[in-house]
Amino acid sequence: MPLVSMNEFLPKAKANKFAVGQFNMNNLEFAQAIVEAAMIEKSPFIFGVSEGALKYMGIEFTVALAEAAAKKSGLPIALHLDHGSSFEVAMKCIRAGFSSVMFDGSHYSFEENIRLTKEVVKAAHAMGVSVEGELGTIGGVEDDISVDEEDANLANPEEAIRFWEETGVDCVAIAVGTAHGMYAGEPNIRFDIIEQVARAIPVPIVLHGGSGVPDEMIRKSIEVGVGKINVNTENQVACTESIREVLGKDAKVYDPRKYLTPARNAMVKVVQSKIQLFGSSNQA
Repeated sequence: MPLVSMNEFLPKAKANKFAVGQFNMNNLEFAQAIVEAAMIEKSPFIFGVSEGALKYMGIEFTVALAEAAAKKSGLPIALHLDHGSSFEVAMKCIRAGFSSVMFDGSHYSFEENIRLTKEVVKAAHAMGVSVEGELGTIGGVEDDISVDEEDANLANPEEAIRFWEETGVDCVAIAVGTAHGMYAGEPNIRFDIIEQVARAIPVPIVLHGGSGVPDEMIRKSIEVGVGKINVNTENQVACTESIREVLGKDAKVYDPRKYLTPARNAMVKVVQSKIQLFGSSNQA
């Protein structure tokens, strides 16, 4: 099966109140673990690729891994640019074979964010590629981007509704109290903002910073309108902890397969548990 846009499954997710996971692909083992878990659960999913990961893996290898996963699995898989910083980066990814892109204009003024996002939507939709937009500023650290908690701004519901009306994005990421990375305490998610926006627009809300959010909060966010949830840090932690454990037990291990295989297996468990929590099992 070829890679698909997020529109192959997000409308169904919104209608049937489940969420599709975006699991970031950082190397071969991440790609293998994510697709293995999704095949077990018979779930659609989204490969998220940040600009940092793109630089690390190379765009050709990134697309080839995703296409191989789609062909092997037969599942509906979107290859999605995560937090794209410009029109140019989004177009480069689309030309290379990405089936979905995010343009993150949240650091611009509201009007400029609308203007720039509309440009991406117009070009992407002409090529059958889905687009995610963002409003508000999500705290935490992702790649080389760090936003202090005091600088994180919650999305204004009225602005979020107008943002969708003017841009026509296929899903909207709004800042509602989650953060990138793992939480020191419990997040304070504004379910009222999610619900107000989700009721007014026909596309799902995206929850960034899904790692470490308590299960009951995830379930409630889906109930009030979240249809896409991003997970990366929990996979990174599971991968690294597994590698540390193997190398800590035996300093003579030098074959990467000896520690990357258990790392991959650890990530399969994480992704499976998230798919089950999100309710997307058997939705492929």
